[in-house]
Amino acid sequence: MKELDLLKKDWQKNQNSFEQVSETEIYKMIHKKSSSIVKWILIISVLELSLWTLISVAFNTDDYFKKLKHDELIFYFKILNVFSYLVIFIFIYLFYKNYIAITTTSSTKQLMKDILKTRKTVQCYVGYNLAMIVLGLIVGFVIAFAYNPETIALKSKIAENGTVMAITFGVLFLTILVFFGIFWLFYRLLYGILLRRLYTNYKELKKIDL
Repeated sequence: MKELDLLKKDWQKNQNSFEQVSETEIYKMIHKKSSSIVKWILIISVLELSLWTLISVAFNTDDYFKKLKHDELIFYFKILNVFSYLVIFIFIYLFYKNYIAITTTSSTKQLMKDILKTRKTVQCYVGYNLAMIVLGLIVGFVIAFAYNPETIALKSKIAENGTVMAITFGVLFLTILVFFGIFWLFYRLLYGILLRRLYTNYKELKKIDL
């Protein structure tokens, strides 16, 4: 925030005569930056939803369940998809509300509250997505293990040998851990940078609100 630092230095030099003007200018700059950050959070969340939708269309689970001859699972997965999309749409709506709130606010204290609210919403959104990724992997492994004919030999070995069972569950656990780590890093880079900038704005607002 080089512009803000320069403005603050100028404010300190002329604190006696231009204090009120400088506070207003600093607030306007932080306000603009915060609004831009929240707008990008909204845009990224919409793009992310579009990406997941394309992936869902490309990898049709209905055909997979028909191949396994367990069409009854299609209904349950449709319910899970509807629930997942509903929750994501709710988060996108909350991001939109946060963007409107930050864009239209004219109070330093209210802007600080809106920034903290936005950060909390994004953290909940990331937590939900990571939880759904882990749940999806677990359900996928269970279905493949229980219904896929190709796992019959593996199930027999697991039933007969405790070592094979330990290795199998160890591999599954590591696979889930790796995927969780990849997506956690992805979200940390994608949203973490924006949230850190937003929190920096909050700390600057806190200074001028004293």
